[in-house]
Amino acid sequence: MTEDLLLRLVLAVIIGTLAAIVYSLRVLVLVERRIARMDLNIERMTQKIATEEIKIENEEKKIERDLKKRKK
Repeated sequence: MTEDLLLRLVLAVIIGTLAAIVYSLRVLVLVERRIARMDLNIERMTQKIATEEIKIENEEKKIERDLKKRKK
């Protein structure tokens, strides 16, 4: 009788531990996906900033050329 109760208790602890591991893995996968989306969004923003920087630099060069032409 007590052996049966002890066996059930051990099995319940094992099953509970396995359920906790599965749940933790599920949460880990969800967090990893969220981080991947954030990383992709940061990469997109960086690309946009870089293209805007290039546009600004080109405009600055154009203005400097125009100023040099006026001085001559």
